[in-house]
Amino acid sequence: MVKTGLEVFLRKLPEQLFGKRIGILCHAASITRDFSHVVDIFSGIDEFKLSAVFGPQHGLHGQTQDNMIEWQSELHPYYKIPLFSLYGEHRKPAAFMLNEIDALVIDMQDTGTRIYTYIWTIKLCLEACSEAGIPVWLLDRPNPIAKLQFDGPVLKEEFFTFVGGACIPLCHRMTMGEMTLWIRDKYHPKCELNIVRMENWKRSFLYSDTGLPWVLPSPNMPTLQAAIVYPGTVLIEALNLSEGRGTTIPFELFGAPFIKAEELKKNLTGRKIPGCAFRVHNYIPTFHKFCGKLCNGLQIHVTDTGNFKPVEAAIEIFDSIIETCAPDALQFIPPPYEYEYNLMPFDILSGDSGMRETLLQRKNITKEKERWSAEIEIFMKEFSEFALYDE
Repeated sequence: MVKTGLEVFLRKLPEQLFGKRIGILCHAASITRDFSHVVDIFSGIDEFKLSAVFGPQHGLHGQTQDNMIEWQSELHPYYKIPLFSLYGEHRKPAAFMLNEIDALVIDMQDTGTRIYTYIWTIKLCLEACSEAGIPVWLLDRPNPIAKLQFDGPVLKEEFFTFVGGACIPLCHRMTMGEMTLWIRDKYHPKCELNIVRMENWKRSFLYSDTGLPWVLPSPNMPTLQAAIVYPGTVLIEALNLSEGRGTTIPFELFGAPFIKAEELKKNLTGRKIPGCAFRVHNYIPTFHKFCGKLCNGLQIHVTDTGNFKPVEAAIEIFDSIIETCAPDALQFIPPPYEYEYNLMPFDILSGDSGMRETLLQRKNITKEKERWSAEIEIFMKEFSEFALYDE
């Protein structure tokens, strides 16, 4: 049975935290297996004092839907301690916030995709805590899609933004703890960082193998199935397509009014993309892109997680749309995106301009995938220095 960092932490509280004022950075999925939330648990611990709560994008309990929809700091409605927003006026903890605490504990569930903003909030926290001399404790949790293979371009430094701040692939197989170690060593080496490891977790697991309950880590991540396809279909956020927001299965559905669904399905089926199948599924989004309009689309069904590569599948989907609609049918949305006002949104999501240029210039997508593979080989050698868990 997998035990999260939170469960290991609670079994034997670190003596270094006794008598200290503690801040906790957490969100809706920061729970034990019996659904107790970390804020409620910490408020009842006598060995230290919970003095402040910090929340990332989407708020403490997942209340804000979309990118660049901010929420504001307030007094916690029940515990009457500061509840600081790190997705509003501040994304990096300010000095007045850190004045409330002696140590920061972090417990957040990731999805295994580089662009998920929680790890980049952690990066900003490491920076702030390093400057203030405040120690950080990271309670590790599973990468829910670690079983998938490494996939996608490795992010280049010139494309660093709030949706990517380290040179890792889109589908990276790392846990929150491993990514935080990577970030600390490369960018904030003076930060005092303590990782509380999980027990009995292996990188060959899907989240369904852990025995832990699934709680939405963000409003549009309702299921593990959505997380599995997300590293690829999240790129649709930067295109003139619907990624299925406004439906009950976002990121599994994709489409647009101009899509020729039957032709697209035939084309994709003929490509024999490993580990997945496609089915025509038209839909009318209730919010977001094409709200209230009929989208001709498909659902992607993952049939073999061992062979499925979500980013490789995505570039095949985009190439197929160009083939079955028109050369100019697929459009790349201009900035802004997640507080970036100059770089193309597709580039900061994918990792560089290579995938976009390949599609626009109708280059060989096999060569583009080979480029990612070469970059991943280099990344894997570095990653071995930070790996905390066995396959």
